[in-house]
Amino acid sequence: MTSQSASQSISVGRTDDIPSSWDERTILTTFLDYARDTVHAKCAGLADADARRAPLPGSPLMTICGLVSHLRWVESAWIEATLLGGTIDAPWTGDDPDREFRIGVEVPLTQLLAEYRAACTRHRDLVGSLDLDTPSRGILSWQTEPVTLRWILFHLTEETARHNGHIDILRELADGVRGR
Repeated sequence: MTSQSASQSISVGRTDDIPSSWDERTILTTFLDYARDTVHAKCAGLADADARRAPLPGSPLMTICGLVSHLRWVESAWIEATLLGGTIDAPWTGDDPDREFRIGVEVPLTQLLAEYRAACTRHRDLVGSLDLDTPSRGILSWQTEPVTLRWILFHLTEETARHNGHIDILRELADGVRGR
């Protein structure tokens, strides 16, 4: 732990989770954007060495850099590959399905966050004109029926929020800073 006090906390003080209107699409995209932006807030001011540290002996891939890398690639997989039926140059392979976590520690945190923000912006633009009931065109390994854009937005919100909790814990272990 660095010299920062363990009781120090990040005061986010944000209100960007309040939608500008109450239609379903605005609510979904506002909460997803809030979760995405929370990744950046939780990483603010964190040293690269701390972002690469895996403090949990039973989880050697659980690093902040690895989680940011994972979130970036999960976004691309769900939006570009699953929803739109395209291909992505994902880092994972059949032999190394967690490679995005492994390579994340080789990249500066600022670069990972910039790549994640760029991917989120691209994905926001890609789905902006699509109806929430737009069916996925990509292959799903776990079912034959497509999922909808609505389901994907819900899923990305859930996944991003869950990993924000992991980042919270790892950040406190790294330098004592606690998020709210």
